[in-house]
Amino acid sequence: MEYNQPHATATWGTMAKDWEAGISYERLNTERLARAQSAIREAGLAAVLCFNFDNIRYITGTHIGEWGRDKFDRYAICPADGKPFLWDPAPPAKRKNNPWLDGRVAAPVSTMQGALPPHLGVQHDFAKQIVATLHDLGLAGQPLGIDIMELPMLRALEAAGIEIIDGQQAMLNAREIKTKDEIELLKVAAGMVDATYVDISKAIRPGTRENDLVAIAHDKLFRLGSERVECVNSVAGPRGAPHSHTFSDRIIQPGDMIFLDIMHSFNGYHTCYYRTFICGKPNQSQLDAYEKCSEWVSASIDAIKPGATVDDVASVWPAAEEFGYANEEEAFLLQFGHGIGLSLWERPVLTRRYKNPGVVLKEGMVFAVECWKGAEDGSGAARIEEEVVVTATGCEVITNFPSANLISCGLPGCDVY
Repeated sequence: MEYNQPHATATWGTMAKDWEAGISYERLNTERLARAQSAIREAGLAAVLCFNFDNIRYITGTHIGEWGRDKFDRYAICPADGKPFLWDPAPPAKRKNNPWLDGRVAAPVSTMQGALPPHLGVQHDFAKQIVATLHDLGLAGQPLGIDIMELPMLRALEAAGIEIIDGQQAMLNAREIKTKDEIELLKVAAGMVDATYVDISKAIRPGTRENDLVAIAHDKLFRLGSERVECVNSVAGPRGAPHSHTFSDRIIQPGDMIFLDIMHSFNGYHTCYYRTFICGKPNQSQLDAYEKCSEWVSASIDAIKPGATVDDVASVWPAAEEFGYANEEEAFLLQFGHGIGLSLWERPVLTRRYKNPGVVLKEGMVFAVECWKGAEDGSGAARIEEEVVVTATGCEVITNFPSANLISCGLPGCDVY
């Protein structure tokens, strides 16, 4: 598999420095907030109240660690104009460490996903807090966007007279095109996975288990500075056909195809990055599966350019029936593309399952394209994924670990031994 587009490399390291320009986190925060507020205004909203961790980070430039994700005990409001306000479990620390918030931080009120039951009335205290804030911001009586939240808290806001609108679409609109610094962070994150696949390739051999490879990936990524290793799919041999989408303790054997998907984040910015290996030498069915998978990925990359639609790209992939599935519903996610940034899946989404002819690719979008093909003899499957940045004339591939050929590992005479 060869791409017409050049591979891109990260320009900067993982540390900010006084002697090299590098990634500007101050510019990152400023530009993200400006884009969010522009999208909020375009949506006709007075403000968006965010519970989604990635949206909160986008508008406030703050984080509290992954322990707080999905607990609904942290939220922020972004007005169409003016500075955001954050409710955080550690307000004194945020006032000290995040001066750009100008002290606009308070303690949250949350039912903690129902751990505090509705009869306690916590949701009504929350609603009073939001009503008071909207009044202070001069936004009382205006529609409020919400990304995600607990149902009792939503009902409490409505009972308090607040008109609730879907605010997630405005936030996804803002995040669709990446800034210069976001793209650099995504390149650094991908570079960390490049290095991890070197260690993975050396570890693949008879007797290694799928979960051993997962442990190696976690260790390498955290040592390189990863903030979160969200998931590592590690799938060997027949477990790859059909794709199980998780790892087990299966022992790798000679002749096994092994594919991994490494999903981690550096300063919040994610990777979704598959590679496939073979323990020993591949047979012809395995080579054919890998080559066909490579062709599909390469064709989709060649189709990516500003002005092309998501359906243009998805059209180069085979119909579900062509690779052994009954319909597009069952085959969903196997030939697939998705935006990548602070969240693992953002816009755009590329798939044959959902036609979306109005979605046009734009310069500055970053997304992953991934394809799967099972070996005809049932011995395994190939899975390849590349992350790309849409440029003025096409795209740049930012996932640099070699994928042109199926890499053999673990036995004498292999590519890696």
